[in-house]
Parts: sequence; structure tokens; C-alpha cells
Amino acid sequence: MADDRILFLDTTLRDGEQSAGIGMTGDEKMEIARQLQKMHVDIIEAGFAASSPGDFEAVSNIAREVKGPIIASLARAVANDVDQAWEAVKHAERPRIHVFLSSSEIHQMHQLRKNREEVMEMAVTMVERAKKLCADVEFSPMDATRTNREYLYQMLEEVIRAGATTVNIADTVGYAIPSDFAELLRDIQAKVAGIDGVTLSVHCHNDLGLAVANSLAA
Repeated sequence: MADDRILFLDTTLRDGEQSAGIGMTGDEKMEIARQLQKMHVDIIEAGFAASSPGDFEAVSNIAREVKGPIIASLARAVANDVDQAWEAVKHAERPRIHVFLSSSEIHQMHQLRKNREEVMEMAVTMVERAKKLCADVEFSPMDATRTNREYLYQMLEEVIRAGATTVNIADTVGYAIPSDFAELLRDIQAKVAGIDGVTLSVHCHNDLGLAVANSLAA
């Protein structure tokens, strides 16, 4: 990692809003963003700009008004998502585009219906596209904890070369346990070329009640 600081990314406005029964107005999202600003959260994932006009507007408003934290928009690894994310965050004091793409074999087969080489090309191409728009680019290999290790290492190396400044290891289905997750992070640090020049991040789901334990273990 670039240094030993621990940074906090809050995704209440994106992943949190996906919780059952949760829906927020634009004003409510702005108020949450302002409270996160007061708490000195490092990165606010303000939403998923391409998902709806309402989310685009909310991300854009937060980007314009909330100063201090990095303001990020999530984007699938497709051109329209990346472009919409940039349009939403470009007026932020510190904008970020966060690109995600499934890396596990089961997701590639049944969700993306693409082979490993095609998925790798998507990852690199869309990180390069994001980098041309925004200096700060995060990449998440979705379902990383169920991904073939060598393929995961290769994907991380490729997106770092393409310009990613943060790589985020996502336990998308809440599959990991702390000892295994810590081992995965150690192996990434030991085996991925270029990892010392970027921020290494984690995103843990709580299906087994281990999200906090896994994050601390990492």
C-alpha cells in the first residue's frame, strides 16, 4: 500500500440504499452526505449515477455541494456507466469513478455470459476509459473471494497498469471467514505487481455476520 493510513469509505448512499425497505429522497441523501462530511469520512460513495435519473441528480448535487471527502459514483464496466459516473462527479472537489466487474467463474458464466479473456479486456478497457476522465479510479473485482487466485492477481495487475489508484477486494456474497480473508489480502500484497503503489481496499458483506471481523482481519 502507498502508506499505512486506514481510510473509511461510506457506502450508505449506494449499497445501504439497496437494503430491503430502504428508500431515500434527494434531500435525505444530501443530509446524510453532510453528516458524513462532519464525521470526516474519507470517501463518500454517493450513489450509482447510471442506475436512474434520480440517482444521477443526487450524486451530482452531492458532488457540487459537499467539500472535503472524495465523492465517488459506482459504475459497471460499460462505457455509458463510466461516462455517467464522470458527468455526475466531475464538479466534486475530489471526484472518483468506481468501476466494478465480476471476476468469479460462476458470475462470468451465469451473469456476464463471457469468458475470462473477454472479462479481463472489459476490466482494462473501462479502467482506461475512466482514467482518461478522472485521475482517481477505483476498481472492484466483484465476488473476489470466490475467484481463482491466479486470475484475480492477474486482473489486479492489469487494472493497476491501466490506471486504477484503488483496488477493492469485494466479498460480494459474504462467503469469507476472517482467517481466509486475511490470507487472501496477504497474498495479494505479496504477489500482485504494482500493489504497493495503490490503495488496497476491502468491501465485506454480512451474510454470515462476519463483515466487521473480515474487515478487521484484512
